[in-house]
Amino acid sequence: MNCLLIEETELDRATMRVRLDGRRRRHADEILKVRAGDSLRVGLVGGQLGRGEILTLDREVLELAIDLEAEPPAKLPLHVVLAMPRPPVFRRLVTTLASLGVESLLVAGTARTEKSFWQSRVLEQEAIHERMLLGLEQARDTVLPEFSTHRYFESLVDEVLAPRIEGRRAIVAHPAASEPCPHALGEPVTLFIGPEGGFVDFEMERLKQIGFESVSLGPRILRVEPVIPLLVGRLFG
Repeated sequence: MNCLLIEETELDRATMRVRLDGRRRRHADEILKVRAGDSLRVGLVGGQLGRGEILTLDREVLELAIDLEAEPPAKLPLHVVLAMPRPPVFRRLVTTLASLGVESLLVAGTARTEKSFWQSRVLEQEAIHERMLLGLEQARDTVLPEFSTHRYFESLVDEVLAPRIEGRRAIVAHPAASEPCPHALGEPVTLFIGPEGGFVDFEMERLKQIGFESVSLGPRILRVEPVIPLLVGRLFG
């Protein structure tokens, strides 16, 4: 945890103090090993960054006096469309994408997406929020990416992606593509990352019809977890 994040509902604005328990208290005590009088990097979810002076830290509570003064880092001009992967992989990817600073994450159904994945608790709002906060804490950021789910590929393409990619570079990662992935783009990007088994031909054709260009990262077939930071680093590095 490189930044302890605080929800607006937890902060007493009159005194600029906050009392925390649970994971954040344990991390301060057991990992950071701080004590009363020390200070921590803090951030207000959706707001500014700053420092928190520790007033009390015991087995029950962490109490801080908060001073917020700095703006969070700018987001990448990147919308990620992610074919729903296996739930354990998805949990990790939500944290990764939040730490990378993407503007939005759209989770999509494709022909090779297992229907049972949509019943997983990892898609519950509270679970998504928690995993995103972990990524923001790592990156010293406070602004949550926008998040939405789109189970059906056709309606996603026609009703959501077609209007949203206007004025943006639309890229789909596909190992059979002949064009290499572009580097260091200076424009907004919508990036579609497919399922582990890849897109079917119909899906690639539909994406091409609305303006997506297919790109390759080379001859190796990679799993989705290493592909995401690799693509983001190449597109905006």
